[in-house]
Amino acid sequence: MIRIDEVRVIDAAGEQLGIISTRQAISIAEEDGLDLVEISPTAKPPVCRIMDYGKYRYEKSKKEAEARKRQSVVEMKEIKLRPKTEKHDLDFKIRNIRKFLGQNNKVKVTLRFRGREIVYADTLGRDVLKKIAAELEDVAIVIQPPMMEGRQMVMTVASNKK
Repeated sequence: MIRIDEVRVIDAAGEQLGIISTRQAISIAEEDGLDLVEISPTAKPPVCRIMDYGKYRYEKSKKEAEARKRQSVVEMKEIKLRPKTEKHDLDFKIRNIRKFLGQNNKVKVTLRFRGREIVYADTLGRDVLKKIAAELEDVAIVIQPPMMEGRQMVMTVASNKK
């Protein structure tokens, strides 16, 4: 598949063979039972390496699978409450937020207003969300401060440990 007449060749041991014709490089690779793989097509002349391409692809896929296995997925959990939620229920919700943060998830705290409660959004609503943020100050940071989205006020928190 290499269409250039001359290429710079690196053998299987990693040593340079110099600039040789593509046909000669392919024959050298076939003698060793390996493949000629173009590494840097934009170089002048292009750089090719003699290697086992199937083994190279296998090792590359293994490394990618290992990298996927090590990455952590951060989920967004949501806690919903109302402005008139009682203290005990609020403490229960805060305990759940702590549990979610302990699992390295982000938490979206949603304060929903019904009917005429919307009048108290700026006062009562912000106070409730500020109280939650203050309670979680030791384990969380506020990513998105309280803001209105329609008839609900939303705040996002995440774990402060790295």
